Amino acid sequence: MTKFKSQGFNNTFKNARKGFRLVLKSEMNIRVHVAVATLVIFLALFLKFSAIEFCILLFVIALVIVSEMLNSAIEFALDSIYHNRYSRMVGMAKDISAGAVMFASLISVLIGVILFGSHLLQIM
Repeated sequence: MTKFKSQGFNNTFKNARKGFRLVLKSEMNIRVHVAVATLVIFLALFLKFSAIEFCILLFVIALVIVSEMLNSAIEFALDSIYHNRYSRMVGMAKDISAGAVMFASLISVLIGVILFGSHLLQIM
C-alpha cells in the first residue's frame, strides 16, 4: 500500500479543508465568487426563496466555485509540470478551463436573474 492510500478517512477531510483554504488564499477570483455567493444567499433568505429555488441557487453557486477550483488545480498542475515555461498547449488548456469558469458564471447569472427577478418584481 502506498502512503496515499493509508491516510485514513479523517485525513481525507483534513486534506480537503487544506485544499479549500489553499485556493482561498491563493486565488482572488474564488474569493470574489465566495463573497458574491454569500451576499446572494443572504438576499435569497431575505426574499424567502422556496426550497426548490434555494436548492437551484446552491447548485449554481457550487457549479461556479467547483469550476473555479478545478481551473486553479489545472493551472497549478500545468505550471508545475512545465516549470512555468510557456507552451502553446498549456496556454490552450488554461484558456479552456478559464472558459469553463466563465460559462458556469454566465449560466449562474442567468439563473440568478430568473430567480431573483420574479421575487423583485413581486416586491415592486
